[in-house]
Amino acid sequence: MKKPKTLSSKQLLEFTLKSLENDKGIDIVSIDLVGRSSIADYMIVASGNTVRQVTAMANNLIKKYKEAGIKTPSPEGMSNGDWVLIDANDILVHIFRPEVRDFYSLEKMWEKSVEEITSDIIKN
Repeated sequence: MKKPKTLSSKQLLEFTLKSLENDKGIDIVSIDLVGRSSIADYMIVASGNTVRQVTAMANNLIKKYKEAGIKTPSPEGMSNGDWVLIDANDILVHIFRPEVRDFYSLEKMWEKSVEEITSDIIKN
């Protein structure tokens, strides 16, 4: 049995970004969550043009993780293919179809600064 590989969260981020770029991911964005969230160190948001591309990108990434000895839980959303979530330990990977990504605007929520969020709360 292959011994699990130990990568820093930064190395895992680079590994993941490279895979998504090789699979022609669209508008790949990485968000640094260090000190902002305990759920992960980084979040990656990317798009694929079609359901087929979204699921293929996710499958390829999971395969590369497995080959590198990186264990991940089963991804969410593979059966639908509109939005796939992969929990890669220190990194959360979201792969969307563009319309679904625009609807949820996930990265915009995390890109806001604490001051902007506080200001929005006070205004409402």
